[in-house]
Amino acid sequence: MTISDDLKQLALQEDVLRFTSFDENTAWELGLRFRDLAETRKLPIVVDIRVGGRQLFYTALAGSTPDNPEWVRRKSNVVLRYFKSSYRVGRELAAKEDTLDQYRGVSPMDYAPHGGSFPIHVEGTGVVGAITVSGLPQREDHRLVVEVLGAFLHKPMDGLALGPE
Repeated sequence: MTISDDLKQLALQEDVLRFTSFDENTAWELGLRFRDLAETRKLPIVVDIRVGGRQLFYTALAGSTPDNPEWVRRKSNVVLRYFKSSYRVGRELAAKEDTLDQYRGVSPMDYAPHGGSFPIHVEGTGVVGAITVSGLPQREDHRLVVEVLGAFLHKPMDGLALGPE
């Protein structure tokens, strides 16, 4: 897939994977789905769900590292600043051969435009938080979030998933 193809697909994912409402119970149910899937597949990941500056769900599975929570923080900062998935922001920057840095008013120590963080968009409200996975290659982190969100929101994945890199 080209970067242009990815960008169209990423925008489509963000348009389709929206919630009608989101609260602490939603975060818990969604987080447990991530954990169950990760345990079944033996994925060495961290999952973080946060809304309005509050961490509503967090889990670290076997094989994840102390660095994963740092990646979660940096990737979710991208979503909460730009209201787009961290992978989309990274692909947009790649398309322009650009980076997030101090010239944009952000520090790479605090913002990571890498795959794995996805906006929690509530219809009629907007982006209220971020769902973030860390532990796999960035495209796989992103794919996992989209897969679980699609199933949770009962959205068919046909035409929604990213193609091969």
